[in-house]
Amino acid sequence: MIGFSNLQNSLCWGPLSMTMGLMASGHVAHGDFQSAYTLKKLFKKNEFIRIVGDLKSPVRCLITDSKRVIPGAVFFAIEGSSADGNNFIEEAIDRGAIAIVSSQNAPRFCPVTYLQVSDVRETLAKVARIFYNAPDDALRLVGITGTNGKTTTSMLLQALLKEEESPVGLIGTVRYDLGQRSLPSYRTTPGALDIFAMLDQMRSGGCEFGVLEASSHGIEQKRLHGVQFEVAAFLNLTQDHMDYHGSMEAYFEAKSGFFKGSTGKLPKVAVINLDDERSEALLKEIPSKVKPITFSVNHQEALLRIENLVLLPDSSTFDLISPQGRVAVNLPLPGLYNVSNALGAFAILYSLGKDLAKCLGKLNQFKGIPGRMQKVETPHPANCFVDYAHTEDALRKAIHMLRSVTTGKVYVVFGCGGDRDRSKRPKMVQAVLEEAHFAWGTADNPRGESLTQIFTDMKEGLPFEAPIAFVEDRKEAIAQALKVAKAGDAILVAGKGHEAYQEFEDNIIPFDDAQVIQNCVTEMGLA
Repeated sequence: MIGFSNLQNSLCWGPLSMTMGLMASGHVAHGDFQSAYTLKKLFKKNEFIRIVGDLKSPVRCLITDSKRVIPGAVFFAIEGSSADGNNFIEEAIDRGAIAIVSSQNAPRFCPVTYLQVSDVRETLAKVARIFYNAPDDALRLVGITGTNGKTTTSMLLQALLKEEESPVGLIGTVRYDLGQRSLPSYRTTPGALDIFAMLDQMRSGGCEFGVLEASSHGIEQKRLHGVQFEVAAFLNLTQDHMDYHGSMEAYFEAKSGFFKGSTGKLPKVAVINLDDERSEALLKEIPSKVKPITFSVNHQEALLRIENLVLLPDSSTFDLISPQGRVAVNLPLPGLYNVSNALGAFAILYSLGKDLAKCLGKLNQFKGIPGRMQKVETPHPANCFVDYAHTEDALRKAIHMLRSVTTGKVYVVFGCGGDRDRSKRPKMVQAVLEEAHFAWGTADNPRGESLTQIFTDMKEGLPFEAPIAFVEDRKEAIAQALKVAKAGDAILVAGKGHEAYQEFEDNIIPFDDAQVIQNCVTEMGLA
């Protein structure tokens, strides 16, 4: 991983937060780009509702954060859920913006060019694609969507696609791999400016393939608008993000739009998991121009399926059946849900025309996914794991898997994120209590919400004698689990996985579950 100071000046990144994430806010033109584009070249006539001023000015950069505006910038006033960019137009002009793009009417007196458009996000994506010379045209792109498993599937796919002389790009929850550099992720699906800038770097970094995690927020907010995907893959749909989408139907509509052209372009191939109950509806809605490829753990009619499955404590073995024949697979990941994730990756490989037997020969080199059922090596007699599971379905599957391979008891430490879907909180608790022997409810990322409210929601419907304790301090909850667990037991610390921080209302503090487990074990005198 390179230092942030070495980023090409084609990227204008904001301050590095304590999370080690990058808060991208705009992109500065580089090389001959500084004079290559004028407003007229970047904007098409049909984009406008109204233009005030001229389109002759050269464009130096595209910016969505007024505080990052520099002379020569075009400022896009996006109306977000927490802030409205229109409130910062004056600041952007004072800092040197040569044009403003907004969906609102132009002010009576505006000293710079003002472009009124119907959809700022969509316009931003279209302009960013032109600004970066359509990098998606030079890449074979895969987009993966689903409530759970996107990161495992995408990182496994990246590993199996990789060749010695050809890096594979990745944009996802854990990191951004851009060919010649790797950056920690700050958002699963970044904004359109970031997407096209990263695709540009993948192209210049020698990538043939790029793998992107496509979140429902990213799809609906047009962060992927205009990107040409060769393959779009659907893994599953379970309850999450109801605070944003409002209903499972709306959530599904956002996901399914990825396959039906809501991003402005249709994928060439749709890879669909037949094991999900929404797969039938999705297959019916996919346009005829899109080729469907199905996979399944349970359905024999799927194009890619499995036989002779054996689930082991730290791996899974099975025969992969596909149009290319039968391949024996030794997957270095435990659990049925990981078999499904892997099968999704294999189906994508098949859709890209890859030799499955050759690709699967690389499985023995795969090191696993950070924060996804990651075993934490400690002197403690119990087996300790951290996992990103933060939905009812993911928790149930993760704990059930540990129950199947653990001779003793399974203890769980988990929480529910603040300022997020409140309706899933009691369901998450119920899932944990149905599978675990005992649990500690604690802080996840409270953000701006009080733990009192979060715990109240989590306790909804709980019987008085439920096998769960609520401990506000996450480290203390982990320490209590370690004190109770014995040889043969397993401890799962769930919800944050690879994250190395905790978000509170006014600050972000370093907090890595795996490191905290190790620290607690040391403090117990076991190191």
